[in-house]
Amino acid sequence: MHSMGISLMTALSLSAAVVSAATPSRPVISDVGKAEIATVANAATARGTVPGVVTLIVNREGVLFEGAAGRQDVAKGVALKPDAIFRIASMTKPVTSVAIMMLVDAGKVKLDDPVSKYLPQFKGRPVIAKFNAADASYTTRPARREITLRHLLMHTSGVGYAFSDPTVKRIVDATQKTEPDLPLLHDAGEKWTYSAGTRVLGWVVENVSGQALDVFLRRQIFEPLKMADTGHVVPAAKVARVVTVHKRNNGVLTEVPNDPQQASPVRGDGGLYSTAHDYGRFVRMLLNEGTLDGTRILSAKAVQMMSEMPAAGPLMQTQPDANAERTRPFPIGAGKDKFGLGFQITAADPQYAKFRSPGSLSWGGINNTHFWIDPKRQIAGIVLMQVLPFYDDACMGVLRDIEALVYRDLGQAPI
Repeated sequence: MHSMGISLMTALSLSAAVVSAATPSRPVISDVGKAEIATVANAATARGTVPGVVTLIVNREGVLFEGAAGRQDVAKGVALKPDAIFRIASMTKPVTSVAIMMLVDAGKVKLDDPVSKYLPQFKGRPVIAKFNAADASYTTRPARREITLRHLLMHTSGVGYAFSDPTVKRIVDATQKTEPDLPLLHDAGEKWTYSAGTRVLGWVVENVSGQALDVFLRRQIFEPLKMADTGHVVPAAKVARVVTVHKRNNGVLTEVPNDPQQASPVRGDGGLYSTAHDYGRFVRMLLNEGTLDGTRILSAKAVQMMSEMPAAGPLMQTQPDANAERTRPFPIGAGKDKFGLGFQITAADPQYAKFRSPGSLSWGGINNTHFWIDPKRQIAGIVLMQVLPFYDDACMGVLRDIEALVYRDLGQAPI
């Protein structure tokens, strides 16, 4: 564990709260554990490893730990606070996946429906047969099967991403088309390829509900869960709380100043702004089998389906850094974990015994916002930073250091 002086500790913003347990089986974090987590976060920002980090650990009942360290805006000297607003990027994907499962609950869609039932442009989408990297030309063949909603949720549809697939990057650069408009990289169901497929699911939500995606998410998820700071647009009165993004190049961090307006395109695969508190309420809903504070978002069956390790389907594979400014190779767990209905599902592996339990659900956003949900230990963790590239070594070190401390502390109490 890293150490730091008292003067640095007092100079950095930090807050912590704990909800006491009524029963021995309810997870808590000790005062010693809270202090260790705070020390690691503060040491990382004091060294300049990362500009700032907000950490939130919750159980089903509430907050176990909340802390903020470092700077929200380095150039302006603004201290980071727990209520800071982050660009959570692909942490939008689990939210859109929950929206699809809400439509499943309502009987409006089925997981094995072909996506072309709702979006005819995907009918008979061909597969790339041969690709010429020199000029980005390709030939195609007919697909062996139609893409289903399940394939899109599991990232096995054959749709790709330009930042993490060299073939897609070359074609997008050459044609200026978007990823969902391209031929498939492979037949649906045959390989795990991280993709813009959740963007397509957002279009399905709009088609089936008759509402714009941002309206559906606000009315059906954010407002019922009291996620008041989550959306694709940051109101003018809240822009001062938005964290700046830093880019690391050759070990040097460069800050990108915030624009006076903060808004993203409304897409199912990214673009949301949120806070640790808000996303904590989202993951607590899932820990509580679809409900929070008496409000039901999903059926317990739907949550169970989202939490299951798929019996069939391919293992996750390492995705390359097709755009090294945007990402390093990812994810942790490649070659052993699978992707379920909207989440990476952790497989048992002794190498990672000090971290999240097997069966945990997780994912992250490209600016190194990360979360995990551990149904076995009945806790969830959220660690938010704003640094590119995705899976930056220093950011992943902060995430794993905090996670290891959480589980070392929990390990002192029975499951």
